[in-house]
Amino acid sequence: MKIIHTIAELRTIVAEAANAPVFVPTMGNLHEGHLALIRQARGIADQGAWGRGLVVASIFVNRLQFGPHEDFDRYPRTLARDAELLAGAGCDVVFAPDEAELYPQPQGYKVAPPDDLANLLEGEFRPGFFTGVCTVVAKLFNIVQPRAAVFGKKDYQQLMVIKGMVRQMAWPIDIVGGDTARADDGLALSSRNGYLSADERAQAVQLSQALQRVRDLVLAGRTGLPCDGVAKIEAQAFDKLGQQGWVPDYVSIRRQRDLLAPSAEELLGNEALVVVAAAKLGKTRLIDNLEV
Repeated sequence: MKIIHTIAELRTIVAEAANAPVFVPTMGNLHEGHLALIRQARGIADQGAWGRGLVVASIFVNRLQFGPHEDFDRYPRTLARDAELLAGAGCDVVFAPDEAELYPQPQGYKVAPPDDLANLLEGEFRPGFFTGVCTVVAKLFNIVQPRAAVFGKKDYQQLMVIKGMVRQMAWPIDIVGGDTARADDGLALSSRNGYLSADERAQAVQLSQALQRVRDLVLAGRTGLPCDGVAKIEAQAFDKLGQQGWVPDYVSIRRQRDLLAPSAEELLGNEALVVVAAAKLGKTRLIDNLEV
């Protein structure tokens, strides 16, 4: 496996490859969820028409997607450890640029997703987040030139935003969603789980449990059992997290196709839904979701 720090060197490697690469962008501080995405990318790359294709992973902590009071400065930088994990999972090339390489001048040109997707849920609580994500991902796509890219479903709204960007820009890139990896108790794996104290880590499973309860209520309603409306189900889950010591931002039932709220008919019908949540436990903000 090669570790590359410059755009020029990466472009040379990609140009010499028989197949366009499969790409997994990360911010590093990797866990099993990231490695599952790499293995998924490996499977896609091995289906190339001219034999084994490249799997490229990037490691870059993107300043543009952090707010002024978020954790950019304390986000762990663990390149040596990450490289060992990536090699074991089947990655061929790690692109680990520094900030001067990726942003040699202040990034005046940015990619802004539409307001109807970017300003709800995560976008409401993290203004500018998705513009930062889209800008760096667009730049990485331009550098890597992948035929496919794998993103985790844990960041569900981000996956939707990236899919929409690629579709509207007419880029020939297949965006693939990877299932959320979970600990044995159900907590979604996240680099930010490392911020939790031991007591908070034991309590953190309550977030996935809240999502499961909401999902169970929706599924029960679809089998004909009594079911409260969307707003009441969401409010109950939100309030319970608050009672358990969390500071929730949202617990929301949304349509998978556009992340808008479902109608009463869609709630109890065949519409594909997703339950999404974000809440802070102590100083750590966690997100999670479950598809219905």
